[in-house]
Amino acid sequence: MSLLKSRRLWLATAIAATLIASAAGAADVDAATAPLAAAAPTSPPASYPNPGTVTGNTGTHDPSAVKTPAGGYIVAYTGANIQLKTSSDRTAWRNAGAAFPSGASWTLPYTGGSNQLWAPDISYHNGTYYMYYAASTFGSSHSAIFLATSSTGASGSWSNKGLVIETTTSSNYNAIDPNLVVDASGGWWLSLGSFWTGIKLVKINPSTGLRADSTVRSIAQRTGSSTAIEAPYIFRHGSYYYLWVSFDLCCRGASSTYRIMVGRSTSITGPYTDRNGTAMTSGGGTQVLATHGSIHGPGHQAVLADSDGEVLFYHYYANSGASYLGINLVGYDSAGWPFVY
Repeated sequence: MSLLKSRRLWLATAIAATLIASAAGAADVDAATAPLAAAAPTSPPASYPNPGTVTGNTGTHDPSAVKTPAGGYIVAYTGANIQLKTSSDRTAWRNAGAAFPSGASWTLPYTGGSNQLWAPDISYHNGTYYMYYAASTFGSSHSAIFLATSSTGASGSWSNKGLVIETTTSSNYNAIDPNLVVDASGGWWLSLGSFWTGIKLVKINPSTGLRADSTVRSIAQRTGSSTAIEAPYIFRHGSYYYLWVSFDLCCRGASSTYRIMVGRSTSITGPYTDRNGTAMTSGGGTQVLATHGSIHGPGHQAVLADSDGEVLFYHYYANSGASYLGINLVGYDSAGWPFVY
C-alpha cells in the first residue's frame, strides 16, 4: 500500500524534473558513460556496472522495450497516457509522444481521474504490437490491467482492447506491473503484481490477448517484515524461464532502494528458485543489480533479445532525484545464472 502511494506521489511531484532531465539527456549523470560490450562474458564483473551509454531524451520510469521489424526500438514507460520513446540504434533516444494522446477514458474509474498510467509492457507478435498497462487509484489496490494493440507502435495508433484483470480493495494482491511472456509451446501468459501476496501469473488467450481462464497462480512472494516485491518480467533463456523482479522501494528519488532480483524454473508456472535453491514464493531471489555510486534504486526491469545478445532495460535515479533509462547487456555464468555488464 505504501509503495502505491509513494509511486503516485512521486509521479505527481517529480514528473516535471524527469521531463527536464529527459530534454537534457543524462548529461548530469557521470555514471551513464560506459559503452555496451559486444561479446557476452561468462564471468560477472567485480562490481556492478554503470549503465551503458544512452543519449538524447532519456528521462524514463518503468521502461519496457521492443525491437521493431525495421530494426529500431520503442520504449514505453509510465506517464501521462503512457509515454513513448524511439531509437534507431538503442543509444540515441527521442520522445515520441503518448500512446493515447486523446486520453484513456476507460481507465479513469481506476485512476481517480488522473491520466498517469503505469508500467506498460510492450511486445510484438504476428505483425501486431501489444501493450499491457496498469491503472490504479491513489494508495489503493482497486487496480486494473488493460490491453491495447497497434500496427505501428506510434503515438495515437493504439486501440483499446479492454480489461484483462482487476483487483479490488479487498484483494490480497494487486493488478499492476504486467508482463506478457510466450512459453516454449507457444502459450501466452501474463505475470503481474506487487506487495501483499506478491507476484501472480494468469493464462492469456493468444487470439484475443485477454484472459483464457479464471486461475490466478502465485509465483513469487516476499516473506518476513517486508512484502516489497513487484515488476515481474519472465524471460526464457535455454531450458529455463527466468523470473526477474524488483525488491524494496521505488519512487523515492535518490533515496529509492529498488534492486533487481532473479530466480528460475524449467516450467513457466514455477516453482521458481534462486541460486541457493530458495523458492521465490518463500522470499527467494538472487540479486543482479543494486544501488552503486551515483546509480540509485535500479529496477522495473525488462529483458530484450537483440542481435548482440540479451539486453536489460531499467530505470534508475540520479543524485538529482530524476529517473533515467538504464541499459546493460546480460551474460550468464557457468551455472546459468544471469549478470549484467
